[in-house]
Amino acid sequence: MALSIGDTIPPFDLPGDGGTPVRSADLAGRPFVVYFYPKDDTSGCTKEAISFSCLADEFAEAKVPVIGVSPDSAKSHDKFRAKHDLKVRLAADESHAMLEAWGVWAEKSMYGRKYMGVERTTVLVGADGKVARIWPKVKVEGHAEEVLAAVKAL
Repeated sequence: MALSIGDTIPPFDLPGDGGTPVRSADLAGRPFVVYFYPKDDTSGCTKEAISFSCLADEFAEAKVPVIGVSPDSAKSHDKFRAKHDLKVRLAADESHAMLEAWGVWAEKSMYGRKYMGVERTTVLVGADGKVARIWPKVKVEGHAEEVLAAVKAL
């Protein structure tokens, strides 16, 4: 079931890049951004990660961490971050537990074939642990800038 604005986020505890876990409990009391993406090192996902990384200093100035979550492994995330010099944290949800709890693990279709995968979605979580804004079915172009504008408007 997808989250709605005002919902309390489901807790999460995921392996992160560099061996550091990414936990909702560690982010409690401050706003943060979670963007869900399908796969490391694919064209759209790379563009999205680079876009957020280019604005990393501005998100940091606003004291709002940005975390990318995909079903790839933490080891894959490490390679992805190094290859593209990414500045955002990446978390691995190989079990799909967070993806399912947040409602972004969905049936997709390509060339008539149906399969389960990540629906590219971004969630801005308020300091109260509730969903402040959701961007479903994200189009990458200009998206990171739109999220930053929403962060600055908090």
